[in-house]
Amino acid sequence: MEYRHLGRSGVRFSAIAYGNWITHGSQIEADQAAACVQAALDAGITTFDTADVYALGAAESVLGKALTGVRRESIELATKVYWPTGDGANDRGLSRKHIFESINASLRRLGTDYVDLYQAHRFDYATPLEETLRAFDDLVRQGKVLYVGVSEWRADEISEALRIADDLGFDRIVSNQPQFSLLWRVIEGEVLPLCRDEGIGQIVWSPLAQGVLTGKYRPGQPPPEGSRALDPQGSGFVRGYLRDEVLERTSRMASLAAEAGLTPAQLALAWVLQTPGITSAIIGATRPEQVTENAVASGTVLDDDLVEAVEEILEPVVIRDPALTRSPEERP
Repeated sequence: MEYRHLGRSGVRFSAIAYGNWITHGSQIEADQAAACVQAALDAGITTFDTADVYALGAAESVLGKALTGVRRESIELATKVYWPTGDGANDRGLSRKHIFESINASLRRLGTDYVDLYQAHRFDYATPLEETLRAFDDLVRQGKVLYVGVSEWRADEISEALRIADDLGFDRIVSNQPQFSLLWRVIEGEVLPLCRDEGIGQIVWSPLAQGVLTGKYRPGQPPPEGSRALDPQGSGFVRGYLRDEVLERTSRMASLAAEAGLTPAQLALAWVLQTPGITSAIIGATRPEQVTENAVASGTVLDDDLVEAVEEILEPVVIRDPALTRSPEERP
């Protein structure tokens, strides 16, 4: 396993991170989740990503239990705050109140005194940015959070956060967690160049495009049993990719992967990790063998001809529109 600095910070994260967005607390049982976590540890994965909203807190609890007995200093725990965690008016967003209450709840569920990385899960247009950054900085001073980051923020939002942090002496953002894959390349236009210049590392989610880049979805065929496309929790996220135009091209990509001695997932992950500015690619899993297979992508170097061939095949279906990073309720 390769370990990379998180942006310009001193901490190193594993190049493959294990995330439990849809799986833990909902899609798989706790013992199966624990087996996947153990497979991650066995593969050298030390970075574990979750959020307070995943399965309404159950995902954090399952992860915390699965990591019981693991030396705390040997892993990096990352969680997030923003999305609603209850029905109250203050059970959401990035206000000081919600941030403080959410971190305390997350720490209880994870069974730890601190998290290595605390991330603003989205930008909050209803809360002054200074209030959010001051609350994050206070958590760093209290020792509950070691580093702060964001997820799916636009370039102008990240820039403003950096300006405020520099002006007021707050801890700077060291990471961003965007969606990024061979099929979703929205951050390449503005976010990635800015973050490279400012020393902000990318911990990307959905590097396998919700499993579409694994090759398991075939054109003209129904989704396989047990796949995310048939799961009520995850089908909404993968549905947009399940078009024959996309699946025909990912099938051709799978053939190139086989010729290179790789699985389609390993090729897709290696491509992400070969992109300058990427620290980690987050994988999810319902079976331990998936973790073991995907971990091989760390350290795999793709030659230029293979990269060019894959990108050429997929280019007509690549998504690059930055407007798609905001759902209607998030947009100002």
